[in-house]
Amino acid sequence: MSSFTRRDYARMASEPMDELSKQCVFEAFHGHGPGGQGVNTADSAVRTTHVPTGIVVVSRESRSQYRNRQLCLRKIQDELRRRSVPPAVRHATKPTHGSVLRRLEAKQARSRTKSLRGKIRDERDL
Repeated sequence: MSSFTRRDYARMASEPMDELSKQCVFEAFHGHGPGGQGVNTADSAVRTTHVPTGIVVVSRESRSQYRNRQLCLRKIQDELRRRSVPPAVRHATKPTHGSVLRRLEAKQARSRTKSLRGKIRDERDL
């Protein structure tokens, strides 16, 4: 678990792209998947690690390494923004009276169905 607060993530997300870029390590590699020669013969895919937080993103959408670097930075910025937002508060709720009744009726119907699965008794068994 990282020691960053939501405020820290918000501050990092608001930094300019060139400052964010200085905090990252970029690694180019051969992409794979659809795209043929444009993907398989060039080191156009980019893996970016944001060193302070350890966030790792990959971009291979474009055939341009420069464009993929920019997309990676945008993905990191989006992730920093996502981590800066507190989760929604969840409130416990109770099932409605109607849903409780429907559930109990369904259980009773299932019980009746299962009770009919017993052995068939012959008159000779009596």
